[in-house]
Amino acid sequence: MSSREYPDRPWIGIGVVAFRGGDVLLVRRGKPPRKGEWSIPGGAQHIGETAEQAARRELLEEAGIEVGPLALAVVVDAFETDTAGRTRFHYTIIDFAGEWTGGDVIAGDDVTEARWFSPTELPTLRLWSEAIRAIEEGRTRLRQS
Repeated sequence: MSSREYPDRPWIGIGVVAFRGGDVLLVRRGKPPRKGEWSIPGGAQHIGETAEQAARRELLEEAGIEVGPLALAVVVDAFETDTAGRTRFHYTIIDFAGEWTGGDVIAGDDVTEARWFSPTELPTLRLWSEAIRAIEEGRTRLRQS
């Protein structure tokens, strides 16, 4: 079995850009990579689980909420190398977008905080550029559906 750190293959990460009106749900990561940063809720897909099942499970585990129909927002290749240039982490991340349908936001699983943010608050969070792209694309895709 491949380890997430110094893997022998990419890991599949699944996330959900959840919207409640104009607000977006973000979680503060409790584990590497990007520990302590605000991020889109998500995690690793399990064997025998569809991408949509993984998205819904991770959203519920990390933030306690549910969303309606999902739209594909973005696919991201995320790499992190160590000082020797070796690949420390490699994820292929599939981010979906959906509108909140129920549940109260509560941090769970491997996150330390979870909360809704208005669009005006996002620039203050120093989000990863790919998270910003996923949020923007998610808004667009949901408007189109």
